Amino acid sequence: TTHYLFIVVVAVNSTLLTINAGDYIFYTDWAWTSFVVFSISQSTMLTVGAIYYMLFTGVPGTATYYATIMTIYTWVAKGAWFALGYPYDFIAVPVWIPSAMLLDLTYWATRRNKHAAIIIGGTLVGLSLPMFNMINLLLVRDPLETAFKYPRPTLPPYMTPIEPQVGKFYNSPVALGSGAAAVLTVPIAALGAKLNTW
Repeated sequence: TTHYLFIVVVAVNSTLLTINAGDYIFYTDWAWTSFVVFSISQSTMLTVGAIYYMLFTGVPGTATYYATIMTIYTWVAKGAWFALGYPYDFIAVPVWIPSAMLLDLTYWATRRNKHAAIIIGGTLVGLSLPMFNMINLLLVRDPLETAFKYPRPTLPPYMTPIEPQVGKFYNSPVALGSGAAAVLTVPIAALGAKLNTW
């Protein structure tokens, strides 16, 4: 019972952490302005969460399962916003699954070597996730128009759009804090995996 309870706790909490780390692309109002922050934070959070989850179970395929949980969770949130009257493109569902599959493939191909999964798999996630999500964002119709026409009711004052900033990094304390925190989790996760005996 404790084993399965732990899996549920890890899945739920890691999912929330990963989704919140990508808040700046999760809503299309900051889809392009914070793409760099999203790419760093999401690559890191997906790798850290999936590695811990995968090493706990020891089963290749767990990372993909983990990414699927997050994808379903996000689609539910997308449906909720749509039901509230917001346009379909108000939320862009991040593409986690292909990168997680590469992580699983690395874990399987290296005969369940945790260090190879962290180094090689993490690198593959970092390289592939921005590419998949750039393609995903190209399919979003008029993200800036959506941002100005449908502002989020909970949008803080310092994040209120003043003018279109396409292609520029949005310099906000939340964005910088999220990116910095995500980057710092890499050495911490590596150290934790090294000290742990699976």
